Amino acid sequence: METTTERNIAAFTHLSTFSQYIFPFGNYIFPIIIWTSKKDKSEFVDHNGKQALNFQLSILVYSLIFAMIAIPAFLFTILKNVSFNDFVNNNDIVFENFAFGNSIGILTVGAIALFGFACMKVAEFFLVIYASIKASNGEEYNYPLTIPFLK
Repeated sequence: METTTERNIAAFTHLSTFSQYIFPFGNYIFPIIIWTSKKDKSEFVDHNGKQALNFQLSILVYSLIFAMIAIPAFLFTILKNVSFNDFVNNNDIVFENFAFGNSIGILTVGAIALFGFACMKVAEFFLVIYASIKASNGEEYNYPLTIPFLK
């Protein structure tokens, strides 16, 4: 049976991932600090700390995959339609004949990757809240689609 303090620490470990909106890499730094300071004292806190960090690392991996799909798709479309001869002569980027009709397929792939990223970030927000509620109730929660980096 977990004590109230252990449940609160576990819930706060999950909620500390929201610090990413205030501090860069706060979603890794603060959960690591909380988890490493209490992991030896409580198996419940250890489990929840690992889950929070594994989920944040998985989100990072998925974000990089979405970026590796979307960025080249949009860069290809833009660079395909820019006249570099005019850029060298006038120091201006000219989009005179910007026709993305031939690139609609690759633009669709990029747009789907951006949509997937947006959906993932919304799901992350609600899953972190759900996990913190479960932790505050004393239940162990495993995030879906999480890669187990820490075991």
